[in-house]
Amino acid sequence: MKETDNYYLQKEEPVKSCLSALRKIILDRNPEITEAWKYRMPFFCYKGKMFCYLWIDKKTNFPYLGIVEGKKIDHPGLVQDDRSRMKIMTFNPNEDLPLETILDILDSVLLLYTSGLIKTKTR
Repeated sequence: MKETDNYYLQKEEPVKSCLSALRKIILDRNPEITEAWKYRMPFFCYKGKMFCYLWIDKKTNFPYLGIVEGKKIDHPGLVQDDRSRMKIMTFNPNEDLPLETILDILDSVLLLYTSGLIKTKTR
């Protein structure tokens, strides 16, 4: 079993379903997005370059989507807090995911990579 699969399977409901749905949304957004295991957490890469990741807030136990180049994105759904580079979007696992907002954020980040602002391994 892959480490990424094991990560999701070890979570309890409703966090497990929330993370699994987020995983599918991310992977389905663009065929160039791949999953990787880095820093003991599931990361998603665009053409080999770290793109985003999924994690759980230790205080609230809510899942969140971390955007690696978040500082370059101005979106009201993202929060920077004390992070210098990354921004996150937290989700209540007991509520429906805000799909339109998630897709908007993913598309904004993808634009950084497809425009060449963030260099990928194939550029």
